[in-house]
Amino acid sequence: MMLRIPTILAAALLALSACVAGPSGRAKDAPPLEAVASVDIARYMGLWYEIARYPTSFQKDCEGTTAQYTLRDDSRVDVVNTCRFGTKDGEPRSAEAVARVMEGSNGARVFVNFAPIPLPAGRGNYWIIHLDEGYQHALIGEPSGRFLWMLSRTPTVTPEVRAELDAAAKAKGYDLSMLKETLQEP
Repeated sequence: MMLRIPTILAAALLALSACVAGPSGRAKDAPPLEAVASVDIARYMGLWYEIARYPTSFQKDCEGTTAQYTLRDDSRVDVVNTCRFGTKDGEPRSAEAVARVMEGSNGARVFVNFAPIPLPAGRGNYWIIHLDEGYQHALIGEPSGRFLWMLSRTPTVTPEVRAELDAAAKAKGYDLSMLKETLQEP
């Protein structure tokens, strides 16, 4: 049975994360963060597994984390983030959101809203900063440097893919020592 985090709780956690997400993981002298040039949103849809992340208060004790993206008729995206509490075999918990692509970003910057009432969108809080040509692995961040996620279509990645993700994160000014590995089912 899947437990759902009430929408209001998810909104509160997201709001609090701005205060308690942690320090910036990007070098102070790093150039301004840039998203990839463009993303085919239809190809990006589907299930993604979290490979590693910067620790956040709203993902404390999360393992086996996945994100499911589904394109809606209104061009927005339904988001279901699921994690297993404590271990990769723990009780699943999910948070649902609606996302929209930021105008002028060619699909590479997205605003994800976990609140029941739309929040100001700004520049987006989910930037696709690295994406392989086959849409099999991605690196997600945002300008503050407090958030970084490595995602894959598979629960694990080869050493070559991990090296590619690490190199992309490092090139964007991210501190790799802050990454927390996510336990996934092999």
